[in-house]
Amino acid sequence: MIMADKVLSRLKRVRGQIDGIIKMYGECRECSDIVTQIAAARAALSAVGKELLTDEAVACVRERKSGKLDKLLKQLFDIN
Repeated sequence: MIMADKVLSRLKRVRGQIDGIIKMYGECRECSDIVTQIAAARAALSAVGKELLTDEAVACVRERKSGKLDKLLKQLFDIN
């Protein structure tokens, strides 16, 4: 599995991005700037999810859990 510290660090970074978005909205910043930050936070969160699924898939291969691997691969490729 991915080291928990790495995952927590990345998730906290996303939380910081979201806090920034909330602040921007409260300050009535430009819509395009807010949407840009939303896209960045969304991409960062998606990357964490993909990394978690990939790590779990590798663990399934090592442990020869083909049924679980199939499910994880489907989830991995369905993430946008």
